[in-house]
Amino acid sequence: MISGLNENVKLSSSFIYDLVNLYRLNIKISDDEIIKMSKAKIANPVINLHEQFYKAVLITHRKKVISPKTINQKKYVDAIFENDIVIGIGPAGTGKTYLSMACAINLFQKNMFDRIVLTRPAVEAGEKLGFLPGDITEKINPYLRPLYDALYEMLEFEKVVKLIEQDIIEVAPLAFMRGRTLNNSFIILDEAQNTTNEQMKMMLTRIGSGSKIVVNGDITQTDLPADKESGLITASNILTEIEGIKIINFNKTDILRHKLVQNIIKAYETNEIHRNSKK
Repeated sequence: MISGLNENVKLSSSFIYDLVNLYRLNIKISDDEIIKMSKAKIANPVINLHEQFYKAVLITHRKKVISPKTINQKKYVDAIFENDIVIGIGPAGTGKTYLSMACAINLFQKNMFDRIVLTRPAVEAGEKLGFLPGDITEKINPYLRPLYDALYEMLEFEKVVKLIEQDIIEVAPLAFMRGRTLNNSFIILDEAQNTTNEQMKMMLTRIGSGSKIVVNGDITQTDLPADKESGLITASNILTEIEGIKIINFNKTDILRHKLVQNIIKAYETNEIHRNSKK
């Protein structure tokens, strides 16, 4: 029960109500964030905390609202809007690809970019491309499927097909980027932990006038040969001090897939630590 001056009781009740609504939206809030929200509420009692702190990035054709749901996701989205190069590092299920795709479509629909370029390395994880059926497009499509899935969820199927046919949206393996300069484009490099240092340097230097690139990956899930260093790890170490480049690190608390995913990742991390301690 809340007691005190009537004005303060109303303000406190409204604040608690706002927090409950954020909780129902599955938004995770830290203690620091609660303090910031409380100060904002005191300064402006009619403020919409959800809009102010976790503003929608995109509303899909099915009226689904896509917005950051954790502090790191918010930092990530803010970084994408404010910087030309953003590197997102973290485990699967933290929303890296999904949110960057939503940002790309948001800015494309506002005519901020002429094209969206989606790419990822076609690392042969257990299968040789030559043994897969079909032509080169059919061989590489399985590697690009997660990018198509996100596109089809955010835009009408027919619109996606038309934009791809017009080469306004391009979905291609990383090898196809060599030798190009990408102007006025929003570029997403996914699964970047599977790039070599040479590939990462090549991709980051493709950025042309008026372009933005978002690089996503999980440094714990590289499929590269043991003698190859991940370009994502190198980039995250050497680019931290360059203005215009922002690196955002996600962790297990940002995982928003099935509730079991967090526990699965934690179990594997514990097993890895145990194995390393025996070496």
